[in-house]
Amino acid sequence: MRRAAVLLAGVLLLAGCTAADGTTPGAVPSTPAPTTEPGACPAERAEPDPDRPRVDLEFSLAEDGRTVTGTETVSFAPDLDTEELVFRLVPNGPGSVEAGSGLTVDDVRGDDVERGGYESAGAVGPGGLYVVELAGELAAGDTTEVELDFTLALGVGGFDRFGADDEVSWWASGAPLLAWEPGVGWSRAPFVELLGETASSPVADTRVSVEASAALTVLMTGDQDEPVDAGDGRRVWTSHEPVARDVSVAVGEFRTATAEVDGVQVTAGVLPADATDPQAVADATVADIADLAARFGDFPYATLTVPVLPDFGGGIEYPSSILMASPDPVVLLHEVAHMWFYGMVGDDQARDPWLDEAFASYAESVQDAPLTEAQLQARLRSDVPVGGAMTDYADDRQYVQAVYGKGAAALLAARAAAGPAAFDAALRCYVEAAAWTTATPADLALALQDLPAATRVLLDAGALDDEDLPD
Repeated sequence: MRRAAVLLAGVLLLAGCTAADGTTPGAVPSTPAPTTEPGACPAERAEPDPDRPRVDLEFSLAEDGRTVTGTETVSFAPDLDTEELVFRLVPNGPGSVEAGSGLTVDDVRGDDVERGGYESAGAVGPGGLYVVELAGELAAGDTTEVELDFTLALGVGGFDRFGADDEVSWWASGAPLLAWEPGVGWSRAPFVELLGETASSPVADTRVSVEASAALTVLMTGDQDEPVDAGDGRRVWTSHEPVARDVSVAVGEFRTATAEVDGVQVTAGVLPADATDPQAVADATVADIADLAARFGDFPYATLTVPVLPDFGGGIEYPSSILMASPDPVVLLHEVAHMWFYGMVGDDQARDPWLDEAFASYAESVQDAPLTEAQLQARLRSDVPVGGAMTDYADDRQYVQAVYGKGAAALLAARAAAGPAAFDAALRCYVEAAAWTTATPADLALALQDLPAATRVLLDAGALDDEDLPD
């Protein structure tokens, strides 16, 4: 999910490559998704599940800027029978706790709640999962509602989803995260000591409120309303995102600027000590949106916020929001691409991390192309498969080289093998059909079933395997 510019230097810079016919892939216009074969390619983008969860998040940032208290209300109707609810506590992962961050659940309530408790899942502190045992079985299609009170500590600022310094406080995945995969059930994937994520969560109709000092500005996931006075020198900021898998929040004395493209409102914010022009960030973001939409279809959200943090060397994307901690324009492009791949077309990030990271790296090919054909082939010669789970990679370098580097190279090579126009059309079908779901490699293989040359490239790279192919 997140792109570390320092780690990726010399490994990626995958803003494109030279295709077999000598053209630049990013220069080839996309072909609109065909509509003649319903079953193979939808006539329009799939709608989100009308029975998706509803999540209300209330955050309050203490005056010290390092403690967040909150309440989360979840209304959930599973599509499989269950006797429990499982929430992932992302702040308790390796690295975050060592920096001083951490999430504790203080109380859980609900008519169906029996008790709550932690499970380790290889995390630090109280545990990586919080499991709510229900008083009886919750049948598929039935709804339960629970409330969780929690406290989030924000550690030393760095390249992480949580942090605080004298200018800004930020948190993403800062509340218990519903760990359900529709059609599969609860995800209990172990935490790993790698840069990548291990979460799987469905889209939810999500509302967020943040109470903070009136001197500060909040930039977060969702379409934000104007703040209202809460008294005692504090204000409450609210937002609504109908299809959020997770949320991010940044609070500081941001100077903001806005820009718009195709009805999408972009708001960028820059801190007082940063000489960057927020208008330049907003303008660059809308340019990226336009370039990516030409390849992959309409931008998935009505809004996008881009709070610019201190330069920690990367970026971290969340639905309709990017924590931008690098001045590198390729990092910004990569994170905007994640709005399609992870935000809209979701994946189990522990099981199939390449389905968002390789695609976001491949999407850099809509712009410049510093990768030569020789470099492309060098990436593909690696014997580490693209399609491994997070637990399959020995360290950050192997993970980045396989998933980001080789993964993007495999998609670029598949595009060249199939022909750019045909590949773009098939990929557009995949995006439209898998929108708002948790996609799998089999979904991609189905979209590419009429492009055997592209499929062969992905099989050879270990992105797909024979079990993913349609019968």
